[in-house]
Amino acid sequence: MIACKTKQWGNSIGLIIPKDVAKEKGINAEDEVLVDIKKKNKKKTVLEELSGALPFKKSTEQILRESRKEMESKYM
Repeated sequence: MIACKTKQWGNSIGLIIPKDVAKEKGINAEDEVLVDIKKKNKKKTVLEELSGALPFKKSTEQILRESRKEMESKYM
């Protein structure tokens, strides 16, 4: 998978394939290529990155409730 930039091209949007990738893959102007498109997210928070990555024995709601109680007891 490579990251490409998009560019307005008339009423369409074109993809700019880096020169080194085009050379490596043997892609020339006017060649037809297959592209699997997935929009790159800007920045994800740590929680978004970890979402679903770690198995927990407690539900998210239970973890949040316990965290809130702990925070309240420390700072109230």
